[in-house]
Amino acid sequence: QVRLVESGGGSVQAGGSLSLSCEASGYAYRSYCIGWFRQYPGKERERVATWDTDDETVYAESVKGRFTLSRIKANHTLYLQINNLEVSDTAMFYCVSQRGNCPLRDSNWDYWGKGTLVIVST
Repeated sequence: QVRLVESGGGSVQAGGSLSLSCEASGYAYRSYCIGWFRQYPGKERERVATWDTDDETVYAESVKGRFTLSRIKANHTLYLQINNLEVSDTAMFYCVSQRGNCPLRDSNWDYWGKGTLVIVST
């Protein structure tokens, strides 16, 4: 059974940094795309960054330069480093995964974590 567990969210001041973690279990790690979505209150979830099976990383234009993915394959954990946090980064962040290459459609992700909340204040 695929399981994704996020951690690392919290309340921080604008300009600070956070490192979100997603610990994955229950599947062949190398055979799955994995990534992060975020969701603002009352809005649809939006893709933030993904790590594909060929180790290609892709970032949403809005987060390039501030968000960085990294991965420790030995413990099946994906990290999302967020620097220079902005109030507009306040959102629930979800870890996602899908067998094979990263899906083009946001609706085609099969596995979701329960999310970790990031709150950024001035």
